[in-house]
Amino acid sequence: MINRNFIAVLGLSLLLFSCSEPDNSNQSENPSISNTPPLFHLLAPEQTGITFSNRIEETLNLNVLMYEYLYNGGGVAVGDLNQDGLEDIYFSANVSGNMLYLNQGDLKFTETAQASGATGRSGPWKTGVVFVDINGDNKLDIYQCYSGNLPTEKRTNELFVNQGNDENGVPIFKEMAEEYGIASNAPSTSASFFDFDLDGDLDLFILNHNTKSIQNQDVNLTKVLLKEKHEAGSQLFENRDGKFIEITQKAGISSSSLSYGLGVAVSDINQDGWPDIYIGNDYSMPDYLYINQKNGTFKDEIQSRLGHTSHFSMGNDIADFNNDGLPDIFTLDMLPEGNERQKLLLAPDNFELFELNVNKGFHHQYMRNMLHVNSGDGTYQEIGQLSGVSNTDWSWSSLFADFDNDGWKDLFITNGYLRDYNNQDFLKYMDNYVRTSGGQLKREDLLNMVKNMPSSNLTNYIFQNTGELTFENKTNDWGINQTANSSGAAYSDLDNDGDLDLIVNNINSPAFIYENQTSQLNSGNYLNVKLIGSASNSSAFGAKVEIFAGNTVQVLEQNPYRGYQSSVSTTLHFGLGEISEIDSIQVSWPGGKTTKEYAIAANQSLELSEGTTGSPTNKKLSSSKVFLTEKAKLSNEKGRDFNDYKRQPLLINPVSGNGKALVYADFTGDGREDIFVGAGSNASGTLYSQTSSGSFVKMNSSIFAANAASEDTDAIAFDANGDGSLDLYVASGGVYDFNVGDEVLRDRLYLNDGKGNFSISSQSLPSEAFPTGTVQVVDLNLDGTPDLFVGARINPGQFPTSLGARIWINDGNGNFSDQTKQLAPTFVNLGMLTDAGIADLDQNGKPELIVLGEAMPIQIFSFRDNQWIETTLEFFEKHEFGFWNDLTLADWDGDGKVEILAGNLGTNSQIKASSSEPAEILYKDFDGNGSTDAFLGYYIQGERYPAASRDEILGQVLFLKKRYLDFKSFSNVKMSELFTPGERQGSGSIYINRLETSYFVRNETGKFEVKELPIQAQYSPVFASEAVDVNGDGNLDIILGGNIGYGKLYFGKYDASQGTVLLGNGKGDFTNASKSKSGLNLSGNIRKIIADKSLLLIYLDESTVSIYSLHPSKTD
Repeated sequence: MINRNFIAVLGLSLLLFSCSEPDNSNQSENPSISNTPPLFHLLAPEQTGITFSNRIEETLNLNVLMYEYLYNGGGVAVGDLNQDGLEDIYFSANVSGNMLYLNQGDLKFTETAQASGATGRSGPWKTGVVFVDINGDNKLDIYQCYSGNLPTEKRTNELFVNQGNDENGVPIFKEMAEEYGIASNAPSTSASFFDFDLDGDLDLFILNHNTKSIQNQDVNLTKVLLKEKHEAGSQLFENRDGKFIEITQKAGISSSSLSYGLGVAVSDINQDGWPDIYIGNDYSMPDYLYINQKNGTFKDEIQSRLGHTSHFSMGNDIADFNNDGLPDIFTLDMLPEGNERQKLLLAPDNFELFELNVNKGFHHQYMRNMLHVNSGDGTYQEIGQLSGVSNTDWSWSSLFADFDNDGWKDLFITNGYLRDYNNQDFLKYMDNYVRTSGGQLKREDLLNMVKNMPSSNLTNYIFQNTGELTFENKTNDWGINQTANSSGAAYSDLDNDGDLDLIVNNINSPAFIYENQTSQLNSGNYLNVKLIGSASNSSAFGAKVEIFAGNTVQVLEQNPYRGYQSSVSTTLHFGLGEISEIDSIQVSWPGGKTTKEYAIAANQSLELSEGTTGSPTNKKLSSSKVFLTEKAKLSNEKGRDFNDYKRQPLLINPVSGNGKALVYADFTGDGREDIFVGAGSNASGTLYSQTSSGSFVKMNSSIFAANAASEDTDAIAFDANGDGSLDLYVASGGVYDFNVGDEVLRDRLYLNDGKGNFSISSQSLPSEAFPTGTVQVVDLNLDGTPDLFVGARINPGQFPTSLGARIWINDGNGNFSDQTKQLAPTFVNLGMLTDAGIADLDQNGKPELIVLGEAMPIQIFSFRDNQWIETTLEFFEKHEFGFWNDLTLADWDGDGKVEILAGNLGTNSQIKASSSEPAEILYKDFDGNGSTDAFLGYYIQGERYPAASRDEILGQVLFLKKRYLDFKSFSNVKMSELFTPGERQGSGSIYINRLETSYFVRNETGKFEVKELPIQAQYSPVFASEAVDVNGDGNLDIILGGNIGYGKLYFGKYDASQGTVLLGNGKGDFTNASKSKSGLNLSGNIRKIIADKSLLLIYLDESTVSIYSLHPSKTD
């Protein structure tokens, strides 16, 4: 994001910091004002006695152009240091002395850092701070991290060991990092103590970061750097009898110079009882998910468990936010919520750099917060946009905790960066400043540039968990709307009243102490749990506590190092809502022993000790029967890669690479269904014959190789020539570098000799060649012979225009003629078609044709007076415009009428659309160069703005350069203002009012209306669906699949679909089946699903077919 050429010109060793700061004009959306007192009350320093402020004064030697992590802020640690039953607060200051505040009760504090001997070294650069009982004496010690462009002796981490209280009850500390072996002089961000080898004592992970900027490396250099140990690499220390020994490389942890760690979290990710590590890295450096191998080593498994990650990964947290008993992962990034900030701070997509990083072996990274929900098997589905927590500006700390005591973990996020380092206008100003100076800059010049950087204070965010996988922004309602530049944060019940208060470290303004007023508002019960562990792990780090009440379960892991540079209270807090007594509580201690207690009253603090444990429990994966079991996998060669955005940069989603050419039919005439698998461009389709044992073997498929240049976008089996054997129609499409009329875009009809031997019928089809999106076999003229409905997907290079659809009529002998003008003259005006189907919707004995596609409505056509005419509004109250991809028709509610299931983009996207706030696609050849310019706009905080950046838009329409001279002039331009009324003349606009994958049922008037599906249906774009009784209860269920493997970098790839099974009750209601119940486990771009009574075929990535056996077992 930051201009590295400018940095190179300066000749400074700067580290490209990754985030982007929010602005007051783009603050979180204002909820409606409530008469209820806010949940949090900000206490003034005069009330609390806490006057700490992390003061940073910019000077010639200390500014962001000399040290790019200057504004990253400091941390907070909370815990009972003097063992008086009240939790105390310790703040780290980047430059000045740290401050320790002893809790006097009633939310009043006394500062004692100097008296305690725990101020830390004077001067820069202190970062994260954590509490730990390092020697097992039941007294909390303090570990302080250091960083900066400093001599190593000035950035050596410090350990303040608690010596006990003096006569005034003030804890006294002695610095002993060297004695314990953890006086690391690496540039450190934070630290985490945990028992990684389960030997009963605490080990240490130190998160480090490089203070130097390493320019873009090629693939080979990156491989070299990743293998080399460097002082900036993170460190793992093993505790051996009280002395810590570094074992980083031996343990398989990367310690390379490509380390820019900002966040670390420890959790049992794969539920095997061993702690794993998540590391968030800044810049293009990948995050790591180190899975404990239980032999003293770790293995990075992030690419097999997470589909993608944050790009500039900041602080993070791991917790079970949806109460399914499994840990979920949240990481922060820098994407602003408001349009103005987005347009000022974000650079255009850089596909070349992105692809370079992927080729280096880095994971797919996108600039936004990520919420990864656990799928139940240790893999994750990222749903941050759907959940409403993806855009929170330049964010640092994220903390999951139940702040309103309703039984669901809420989310608190800190924000702020003292100056807008990534402001695009400022970067241009810097570049000009350097050029005019001839590259000869003094420190005074650098400081002058710093003073000209824009700056703004921001509000933090707090989100209430709805309990339905989404969060509601409560920043204003809950009283967290003060502006500041905040960094580290922690929660603790400071006043012991049963709710969690908040402590926030701010730059250049007093720390925030928020009193939680939940207990005063009587809005929820609670249970606090204090764990007493073994002598060497006195707070039982790594323990897991589960509480059960009725059908609910809550889980907390004992790990206080959360958010950013901070440590929270070790007292575990459970909100209970209206529950006054929990049925049971279970503690799984490190090493495997358990403690169980029953009938626990709410609203108390419960103390549980490891000494009263039962026998070790052996964790076993669930062995419950699943509905689907993968039986086989067929693999075809993959087609070529092609970036559609290089041809039309403002395309919304790619068109190429989305083929769904899968056919399950008896081509060999032996009574067993065979499989045709299509392929992408530069690959050829394959025919598989089913054997008597149910396996599939390749047949001679050389006939398909002649058309390998074509992309097989759809396929269908039917008896075209009436000889009793099934022939094969294969559609050609995609965008690539194809043009209308190219031979490579001609559809193909393969005639079958009855034994699965095909010959191409080159003269049987009309000669027209265009990208086909869908083909359906329909008796379109009602003469008893099968005809073809052929829908065009797009006009290549002219998005969002299409070429409509064609009606090709069969003469009965397999020869087809175009009779569109005679039978359906309006079909040539249809949009970008992706699917179609037939059903007798009005039950008059004649089928209706239902069609849908990208950026068009669902449309219905009826055959009347020898023509197909549109009758959509006879069946719908209004037109439903969406990014429709897929259509399935079935009677799920058993009323004898067909319902419509339409696959759409889903709501896990930056794009937003509804009936009241529709998205718009404005299109025209605005600059007269022969190509269509298409501009997507959608609502952000009440106004519709262009989605594309200034540079992207000016790259398409050059005359706008004179209008939008800088980013500021463009930052508030609405869609309606992008062009003048005169310039808009002759343009078209498509308005999208629905993004949800939708299930349409008949209402009392007989028209279709939406009936909501489980939210899992909206995780990712749906390109494939099927109606089948999965669980054998006699009711039709739904199987969904989709994803988009590459897209605009701003939107990122869509990969949250792992195959979704929705169980029907026969009345049109559905519930989501977890992966552990369904057995469906997919990754990739799912484009076709076909089911029969015993098999499920799933087509992925234009190359693979996963074959599942159905094992229905009736469930309650």
